[in-house]
Amino acid sequence: MPPQIDIPVSVDLQRALDLPECDLIRLPQPDPLQIRLPTGGTIHALQDMSKGVPTDCALSFSLMLQLAPFLAAIDCPLKILKLLEPLAEIIGGLSKVPPSPPSPEILGKFTKAVSDLAPCFLVLTGAPLVPFICDLLNLVSKIMHCLVGQLQTVVSLASGLSLQIQAAADNPDLLAQLQCAQDNANAAAGSLANAIEPISAVLSLASPLFALAGIEPITLTPPGGEAAADALEPVIQTLNDVLTTIDDVRKTLCP
Repeated sequence: MPPQIDIPVSVDLQRALDLPECDLIRLPQPDPLQIRLPTGGTIHALQDMSKGVPTDCALSFSLMLQLAPFLAAIDCPLKILKLLEPLAEIIGGLSKVPPSPPSPEILGKFTKAVSDLAPCFLVLTGAPLVPFICDLLNLVSKIMHCLVGQLQTVVSLASGLSLQIQAAADNPDLLAQLQCAQDNANAAAGSLANAIEPISAVLSLASPLFALAGIEPITLTPPGGEAAADALEPVIQTLNDVLTTIDDVRKTLCP
């Protein structure tokens, strides 16, 4: 074993070469984040482990993404509650014997609450729904185009694998690899086919809004059973048919 030789170095260089203490490199544990809702219940920050160890910033952003649609959803219900408070006092006073007329202050609160709530009634006319429906259909269209593109890629892959499997009938090792690749293609096909279900659910939930805007319901039926890669052509055709319907609606409805 060769002898060890100590080489003198400067203090700064030695400090740079020293291993840092664990406290300096230990991953920080994010604090649990939540928002207690005024309507009851709690929104908890979601940890996306696919993006590594969560940080306070990631958890805060997750909570913000959940909070925004909640605040948008309770806007009109809060205005309704604001209206009910003076309305209850007015009705309570008028139901007394003898009736007690509402005070100017209560009437003022009631008038202001009705004025604030007026934009919420416009949704029943259909006109304010048009921008929302246009944006919704645009989003659904983009997602479906992405899905069709991925399905077509899987179909092309499966078609090529089928030809290679036929040619590799006399090569067991290559045949086993190709069959494994075919199994993976079928698994990918199944996952992509499953992605149709949430799109179908969104279109179904939006049907009442479509009706208010004078639009016929747009339906998308998910494929039943397990979808194999070599049987995706009908699924792709169905998606393209729905895309054609969506494009027709957008041309008529959206500016």
